[in-house]
Amino acid sequence: MKLFVGLGNPGSEHARHRHNVGFMGVERIAERHGLGPWKKRFHGLTCEGPIGGHRVMLLKPQTYMNDSGRSVGDAQRYLKIAEGDIYVFHDELDLAPGKLKLKSGGGNAGHNGLRSITAHIGNEYARVRIGIGHPGSKDAVIHYVLHDFAKADTAWLGQLLDAVADAAPRLAAGDDARFLTDVARLLKAGEPAPKIAAASRAEREKPAAPAPSSHPAGERLGKRASALAENLKRWLKGHGRES
Repeated sequence: MKLFVGLGNPGSEHARHRHNVGFMGVERIAERHGLGPWKKRFHGLTCEGPIGGHRVMLLKPQTYMNDSGRSVGDAQRYLKIAEGDIYVFHDELDLAPGKLKLKSGGGNAGHNGLRSITAHIGNEYARVRIGIGHPGSKDAVIHYVLHDFAKADTAWLGQLLDAVADAAPRLAAGDDARFLTDVARLLKAGEPAPKIAAASRAEREKPAAPAPSSHPAGERLGKRASALAENLKRWLKGHGRES
């Protein structure tokens, strides 16, 4: 069994914050694979079921980011899941928006949610790092992560979350490398994409209608119409009716 943990802060006021992109990731996975409903458990919200034929539990800690480890630790101990079977989805300032990386162990890069999890269960769990970019100044970080994604982020964020959800069976099988390959392939292909992005792409890719002069019949009709117009103009001029 695998445990997929999404990091974020509870409450509707935080739902679209950059810091909550981990919540968004596991929510999209649950939606794509028909898991649910979410139930209160382990100081969080959980749902579970098969993903690609493998049993997975999804967890959104409701303890606030800085105490995420309490929820993850309770789930791990009850389910008897090894650290290596836990995948934590979280925001990553050091990655450009729309980029995604996966690593097991290593440092926590100042992320309070990761720091709390490490304190409760150890450090050898996997991190699915979802890039949100950096505001450029350390002083601006708190405001930046605790603020909604911009409207301009809608397209890439939707594409990335959909790609993660579609590739999730690879994580459920423990195939981290194939997960990253599938996500990269889906993003490169532009599928799946959010509806807005798909519509705009369809408009961009729609073949342009051929100009009338590009077809022999169109050329003949065009020349005939021009000749008729010229004859009419001469007739009107000859009869003193030209305007």
